[in-house]
Amino acid sequence: MALDLGALALKYTGLAVSDHDSIVAINIFIALLCGCIVFGHLLEGNRWVNESTTALVLGLITGGVILICTKGVNSRILIFSEDIFFIYLLPPIIFNAGFQVKKKQFFRNFATIILFGAAGTLISFVIITFGAMGLFSKLDVGPLELGDYLAIGAIFSATDSVCTLQVLNQDEAPLLYSLVFGEGVVNDATSVVLFNAIQNIDINHFDVFVLLQFIGKFLYLFFTSTVLGVAAGLLSAYIIKKLCFARHSTDREVAIMILMAYLSYMLSMLLDLSGILTVFFCGIVMSHYTWHNVTESSRVTTKHTFATLSFIAEIFLFLYVGMDALDIDKWKLASSSPKKPIALSAVILGLVMVGRAAFVFPLSFLSNLSKKESHPKISFNQQVIIWWAGLMRGAVSIALAYNKFTTSGHTAVRVNAVMITSTIIVVLFSTMVFGLLTKPLINLLIPPRPGTAADISSQSFLDPLTASLLGSDFDVGQLTPQTNLQYLLTMPTRSVHRVWRKFDDKFMRPMFGGRGFVPFVPGSPTEQSGAGY
Repeated sequence: MALDLGALALKYTGLAVSDHDSIVAINIFIALLCGCIVFGHLLEGNRWVNESTTALVLGLITGGVILICTKGVNSRILIFSEDIFFIYLLPPIIFNAGFQVKKKQFFRNFATIILFGAAGTLISFVIITFGAMGLFSKLDVGPLELGDYLAIGAIFSATDSVCTLQVLNQDEAPLLYSLVFGEGVVNDATSVVLFNAIQNIDINHFDVFVLLQFIGKFLYLFFTSTVLGVAAGLLSAYIIKKLCFARHSTDREVAIMILMAYLSYMLSMLLDLSGILTVFFCGIVMSHYTWHNVTESSRVTTKHTFATLSFIAEIFLFLYVGMDALDIDKWKLASSSPKKPIALSAVILGLVMVGRAAFVFPLSFLSNLSKKESHPKISFNQQVIIWWAGLMRGAVSIALAYNKFTTSGHTAVRVNAVMITSTIIVVLFSTMVFGLLTKPLINLLIPPRPGTAADISSQSFLDPLTASLLGSDFDVGQLTPQTNLQYLLTMPTRSVHRVWRKFDDKFMRPMFGGRGFVPFVPGSPTEQSGAGY
């Protein structure tokens, strides 16, 4: 373990010192997780503070106490492992995001979400990469190669959708929530795919062929990861629909859903694909087909199980980041004074702001051109909020930075220590400062209107799960006066939706189940009303 709990490591009941240290450390960390939940509940009414900020602050306080108790030796009770993050913590967070997504809002704004999450991330990646190449040398950071700069661009292109969504309220701002949520997930997936693609190309002999190879690798990972997630979701729906688990045990329904979701992620990792994209689309497909094939009790159980696992994983990550921020070894190795990491962090934050502004406002303009008159457009105030909300960096950036610049959470190279400490500063500052100011900024730019919250809140909390994959409120058959460019941009969306809806009703739902296509199974606890969802 990272913490030498000498005074606490008492030998009794036959436990070795190291075993006892581990048990004490785990107990402390679990107690801190409980504390984060309690404080988060007490501060629930305060929209200035969220669970992420609470976990960060509590982690900082705990790290400070441990640092004092160990006389400056260490501030952590657990050693960060990017493998643990990507294998155990990230899957429930991303899967729950796909499983709980309001599909009507998500797919209504799908074109804009892809523009922001994929094209926007690439624009931000290019700006951050070239900006770092031009500015880092002036700060005497240390020897960095082209591969390092490309990795830095991918690391800091990843926004923190977890913290952002805890600040925004989907009932108060459904369009903003849909855009920020969708962009956050696609952004994280794109950043990880970029990062993996960079690791798999020959940077030392970079030329046009290598560039084309990089683009091909990126598109391959993006497409195959999505297809794998969809296939896993459909397979789970078919198995549950045909085998009728509910006749014998609802526990088996829940188990097969959880295991199939995790299997899709691990299979993606085994094939060197993007597990984030795979498990996200697996979650969407499961909520559209599989969830309707299980019993009513299984629906409630799976919904809360996935949400609980995601919640605990999120708190765990931010709590650890808070403690790791005070790791004295990395700070000593990085610089004799904190000025250099702070200056580097300021440069990175500046590049993040510029990179985000470079795509949010232009792509919002293009998105508004593609919208029909009956659909709300993204106002300038909303664009400012989207730009601001995406400035936060979090767990994905931390994990990618550790993956690139450390080995098992440690590094003996000065430039790597500088990059790790700078990443931690960026994450702490952006999460705590930008996160705290997001809610007041929303109230300032888009004041809540009387009656709006009531109308929106009348929608059921189960809407993300009971809504169909593509909502019926697309108004695909209704044409309004448009310019030639608007018609050109909107026609593919309407056509694809119309074709998909017919294909889904005629072929997909009869085979894989879903709302309105689930037969009542005699002897099972499935309620007849559930088949009509």
